[in-house]
Amino acid sequence: MMKKMKYVLVTGGVVSGLGKGVTASSIGVVLKACGLRVTCIKIDPYINSDAGTMSPFEHGEVFVLDDGGEVDLDLGNYERFLDIKLTRDNNITTGKIYQAVIDKERRGDYLGKTVQIVPHVTDAIQEWIERVAMIPVDGLPGPADVCVIELGGTIGDIESMPFIEALGQFSYRVGVGNFCLIHVSLVPVLNVVGEQKTKPTQHSVRGLRALGLTPNILACRSTLALDENVKVKLSQFCHVQAENIITLYDIPNIWRIPLLLRDQKAHEAILRVLNLHCTNREPSLKEWTSRADICDMLHEPVRIAMVGKYTGLTDSYLSVIKALLHASVALRRKLVVDWVPACDLEDETAKENPDAYKVAWKLLKGADGILVPGGFGERGVEGKILTAKYAREHRVPFLGICLGMQIAVIEFVRSILGLQDANSTEFDPNTKKPCVILMPEGSKTHMGGTMRLGSRRTYFQVMDCKSAKLYGNKSFIDERHRHRYEVNPDMVSRLEEAGLSFTGKDETGQRMEIVELPNHPYYIGVQFHPEFKSRPGKPSALFLGLIAAACGQLDALLHGYKVPNGISNGIPIQKVNVYQNGHVAKFAKIAADGIYSNCNSVHY
Repeated sequence: MMKKMKYVLVTGGVVSGLGKGVTASSIGVVLKACGLRVTCIKIDPYINSDAGTMSPFEHGEVFVLDDGGEVDLDLGNYERFLDIKLTRDNNITTGKIYQAVIDKERRGDYLGKTVQIVPHVTDAIQEWIERVAMIPVDGLPGPADVCVIELGGTIGDIESMPFIEALGQFSYRVGVGNFCLIHVSLVPVLNVVGEQKTKPTQHSVRGLRALGLTPNILACRSTLALDENVKVKLSQFCHVQAENIITLYDIPNIWRIPLLLRDQKAHEAILRVLNLHCTNREPSLKEWTSRADICDMLHEPVRIAMVGKYTGLTDSYLSVIKALLHASVALRRKLVVDWVPACDLEDETAKENPDAYKVAWKLLKGADGILVPGGFGERGVEGKILTAKYAREHRVPFLGICLGMQIAVIEFVRSILGLQDANSTEFDPNTKKPCVILMPEGSKTHMGGTMRLGSRRTYFQVMDCKSAKLYGNKSFIDERHRHRYEVNPDMVSRLEEAGLSFTGKDETGQRMEIVELPNHPYYIGVQFHPEFKSRPGKPSALFLGLIAAACGQLDALLHGYKVPNGISNGIPIQKVNVYQNGHVAKFAKIAADGIYSNCNSVHY
């Protein structure tokens, strides 16, 4: 007999941006630590089919899955926290649901019925949830024990109404003991009186109940832990047991949220509602606790200049920041990110806004390492090219991802081969020296889902190179891609003769995947996105290399410690010793100046 799937629904009220994604991920961590297998689904009520065509300023980064799905960044949180591999179907959107319903209508599957929101759309939502919940995501056979579902947006949003109705029906469909609703709400503190106000949460829960959903657990976001009298008041007015009211108060380290849930016995409340009897009634979070403690104790800084187009919204590069954090914690360094708008490095800015120009170059020149992440569009490209030139000439550790790799190639062609008009056809379609071109399978007319997406294999052409050693001397690796342009294969031989080494290529040998400067301390560009597979405790190999090079520890990493089998992207924390003295005062000054980015803070 097939076991019954258990469902945990996480909703949000009062305001958006409360941290439902981090909360859902942390709930998954705690349940997994109780010995349960966990999968996740994110519901995004927008009409887009997926996140692929959305600006990072609109919705943060686009996270890419192994199967090529372009999804909401919360799925990145799920994968990192739970160390699982999700599919594109784990991200449900209004666009996907409506497309599925319209396709069925066109095929005649509804047998002449008038197609309506209820029951056809709501049934499609429930069927999608049930189907996807059964897909294994942890590498083990058979379905998970618990499916955590996050409903994006805020209760009361008009676009989420069909999903609310569907989930209300779904709670009755699966029955009592198989469905637990956790409502994340805001308990603000008014500075005037200093009192925690419960009214916004009361109204939010009232609205939720009016729509047919009753919360079993309240997760209250506040600056401080809830006072006992506040809990009692919320319990009375929201009809939720006091022991089922949890405080998610502000903390500086995102990895402490699962510990916060455990300490408040959130797992016991969830297990009671779901009628689950686990082998581990007390979550086993020893490794998680140790990692959080190490992160909090770090004080030796490593400064990385992030040169990009979307620096105004840090969520645009969320996975990159997390990958840097994983690597810096593994190497016992406090990560300090200097955000450098690429356009501020350009000569035009020197004329129009000399102050911004000076600040940008001061940050770049003061960094221990430089990272140019992926991106699209022409704005800031010349600034990124100047960044690559500076890193190459001044031997500063450099990692270029996707567009960052293409930028490094363009700079090399211009500076070393002397072809000053060399460019990518993305930025100059009529360039006479195209060193980066549109891939043959790319589309110029349709944007969504037409790139080279998902996990692709890269074969090392040279084993005696930094990237191959960092990956544990494997002959090939699998990493996730998201690009429409590639290095022009017709220029590869000239570039290699001039000293650029393409150490990784695809299975055809015609598509460049990894580029290195052999005589540079650390100068690597990759066409793929290694940040998407980085995990706490299993840092991405190339990010680990960048941080190690920035700390002056790369040689020790390459020659002293091999990446052990079974941990393709990481090294044991206890084998690394990179402490150096003399930086504490410098870091304190950086923090006081407000330059550093506290990448350990919770992204609520």
